[in-house]
Amino acid sequence: MADTILLVDDDPNIIGLAKLYLEQDGFRVASAADGSTALQKILNDKPQLVVLDLMLPGLDGWEVCRRVRAQSDVPIIMLTARTEDIDRIVGLELGADDYLTKPFNPRELVARVKAILRRTGRPAKKDDAREPIIIENLAVYPEKREVTVDGRAVNLRMKEFDLLLTLAENPGVVFTREKLLDVVWGFDFAGETRTVDVHVAHLRHKLEGMRPVIETVWGVGYKLDV
Repeated sequence: MADTILLVDDDPNIIGLAKLYLEQDGFRVASAADGSTALQKILNDKPQLVVLDLMLPGLDGWEVCRRVRAQSDVPIIMLTARTEDIDRIVGLELGADDYLTKPFNPRELVARVKAILRRTGRPAKKDDAREPIIIENLAVYPEKREVTVDGRAVNLRMKEFDLLLTLAENPGVVFTREKLLDVVWGFDFAGETRTVDVHVAHLRHKLEGMRPVIETVWGVGYKLDV
């Protein structure tokens, strides 16, 4: 069955163009022209990915993203007509997975949709199954996307899990913030490393009592201390 992509934008020309290219690549496409309708379609249609414009009538894209993240880890690509860094930073901190600045190349949108779907939950083949990672009282289960500390299940958001998994797969290795953005988010946000710090802070709070610890390497980035 084809993956469903929900396009949320009040510009019918953008919806039509993106829909054309996505359907040519085999995706099923749904659409919404405002935030309230988008929330309802996310609930009813359960899309595999949402392309979400920031400037919407009624509920704006930031509020839609915030409400979606309160109940779902569905991947979100944000669209913005503005180039201010703060738009992208706020979107990432709310839980968006990627962003595109308007006007955009529809082929690039399709490429980013495919890349995110590859990273965020395509079922692995049995012969590609990844073993659990056990380090002291931390256990990370890549296949089930589950984490426990002292046997206690910890509920992590998608990017929080991906960030922890990256560190746990490379214990003791120092990652720059830029490298973590590239590995976890899949592309480069030049100068926008604050989102890494925010996600690390969330992990430290949720994983309180975890051994090993996520250590800050001042002036560089982070590592899982072992």
